[in-house]
Amino acid sequence: MDSVLYLLNAWIPVGIAVGLIVLGIFWFIAIYNGLVRLRNQKDNSWSQIDVQLKRRHDLIPNLLETVKGYAKHESETFEKVTAARNMAMAARGPGEAGKAEGMLGMALSGLFAVAESYPDLKANQNFGQLQEELASTENKISFARQAYNDSATRYNIRRETFPANLVSGGFAKAELFEITEPGERAVPKVSF
Repeated sequence: MDSVLYLLNAWIPVGIAVGLIVLGIFWFIAIYNGLVRLRNQKDNSWSQIDVQLKRRHDLIPNLLETVKGYAKHESETFEKVTAARNMAMAARGPGEAGKAEGMLGMALSGLFAVAESYPDLKANQNFGQLQEELASTENKISFARQAYNDSATRYNIRRETFPANLVSGGFAKAELFEITEPGERAVPKVSF
């Protein structure tokens, strides 16, 4: 009987140690999987922005062609929009895309200012439809940016807080999609 008690007493610390090791492994796995899930949600959110930006980029050539038919001498504006669109299409990552999209937004504002000078163009059904589609796409981009930034913030908070920061060494910090151009932050002026 004494030998059984002796064996039990000898194995209890070993059992506790093994249990703690198993708990530690499950803890590590749970944190790691949580970080992977948040990273994938962040990447999916970025993909949603990318889809809307592609739609925006695809609408711009049609809009330019419509405006060119009415405003043939506004080539500088067309070149600015085309150059800004090309930069935006080549942008990689939220930081670079935010800057390029800000410049594209400013160039499009210039294009719409030119369109204001041509009443026939403003009355053109094709132009109106393209303008409405672009406005709808801009709203979708805005919502997708917000969803991405929320997702990236959740990911970054989880990645940087204890105890996940002990596991998150291989997980890069997510960039937020921010407006960097001062012109994009300005309140638009409306005049009647």
